[in-house]
Amino acid sequence: MAINQKQVLSLQQKLSPQQIQMIKLLELPTVQLEQRIKQEIEDNIVLEEEERSSEDEEQQPQEISVDEYLREDDTPSYKSHINNFSKDDKQRPVYLTEGRSLQEYLVEQLGYRNLSERDMRLAVYLIGSIDEDGYLRRDLESVADDIAFTVGIETSAEELERILGIIHELEPAGIGARDLRECLLLQMDQLPANSRARRLARKILTTYFDEFVKKHYEKLMARLQVSEEDFREAIAEIRRLSPKPGNLYAEGGTDTTPYIIPDFILDYQDGHFNLSMNSYNVPEVRVNRRYVEMIRDMVGADGKVKEQDREALQFVKSKIDSAKWFISAIKQRHDTLMRTMQTILDYQQEYFKDGDRSKLRPMILKDIADRTGLDVSTISRVVNSKYVQTQFGIILLKSLFSEAMQTDSGEEVSSYEIKNILQQCIDDEDKRRPLTDETLMDILNSKGYRIARRTVAKYREMLGIPVARLRKQI
Repeated sequence: MAINQKQVLSLQQKLSPQQIQMIKLLELPTVQLEQRIKQEIEDNIVLEEEERSSEDEEQQPQEISVDEYLREDDTPSYKSHINNFSKDDKQRPVYLTEGRSLQEYLVEQLGYRNLSERDMRLAVYLIGSIDEDGYLRRDLESVADDIAFTVGIETSAEELERILGIIHELEPAGIGARDLRECLLLQMDQLPANSRARRLARKILTTYFDEFVKKHYEKLMARLQVSEEDFREAIAEIRRLSPKPGNLYAEGGTDTTPYIIPDFILDYQDGHFNLSMNSYNVPEVRVNRRYVEMIRDMVGADGKVKEQDREALQFVKSKIDSAKWFISAIKQRHDTLMRTMQTILDYQQEYFKDGDRSKLRPMILKDIADRTGLDVSTISRVVNSKYVQTQFGIILLKSLFSEAMQTDSGEEVSSYEIKNILQQCIDDEDKRRPLTDETLMDILNSKGYRIARRTVAKYREMLGIPVARLRKQI
């Protein structure tokens, strides 16, 4: 085959590094944006955090040359929002607090027990294998192999079983269980068996756990030979136990519960909305003037740069270019977020007045993309993991989007409205004879909502509601 050369003309779409940086910044919520800016300040020597001042003016970064460095009087800065409040109006910042983790709490409890150094190291490793729900979902043989490789301690499953028994005695009750049955029994062990209901509950968990999970209540009462009243009291005792012991610590300790920091703040007073970005903790950055002066000193009176200063000049110039691109990206992020949120506010004004979810209009990403002129992927990045603080609570932006359903009259309604009706029907049902998905479909169809049984099952699962058999009570 002969080798030849030829020219080919083709079109390619590529993202510049600045566009990639803008996309990544757009996805970040407020807390991560603050960390990202501080990281950029550490990485780029010419960036510095500036004092907040209402006199700063917004300027668009432009193409940069050495002459512009020497001519400019001040470095452009950006502002995250306009300070149009009185001196008495203060934004109340919401701080993200983080206390001890569950593992740290368990290790602290081990310190009060008289354990040998070997037992303590094994117990700490086991605690590190416990997941956030409080379960140990790894078999002890695998844990023993990992300990031998990582810690250098030869151990066995039997020894780890003994150590795990010590962990089972720690708080919260049920921690370190291998399955739900063991978790509930561990919690029962820490309760005094001073009533018939508790003794019966323990027997159900020990001997008839599978039948209990499947809610075969009539069969259980026949096998246990107990009355319906006694059986109901035993079931009530079991329901007081937690299926996820790790959550007991998270719910009980306020020092470990993180707070959501909203990205937008929406006030509604006297029939008017006031939307702003929550940028209280987001630092404002600018280019350090010292490096601009450094460039001025490197350039002689004739406008030429000495040979020994060329490398340093190029380095400083590249850092200033990077800093101004970063500042521009932060400004563009602010504009895109505010533009998108304002469009969502205009689209869902009735909902934002009082928070009534039945007033939510059907809205998909394309609706907002068409109104803003942005791409659907951009809108998706904006609403992902972003929150808005309203007078009726903090709302996840993604939760405002819903599919449209059509009624018999041809009117379009939000799927949230159907979910509310579905939730209401299940709340009002006879728990002895729960409504099946087919019955729920018939109820919704009778109300004018065209919906299939599989769609009812889909919405029921989205609401976290189990099937009718598992909702059955006595």
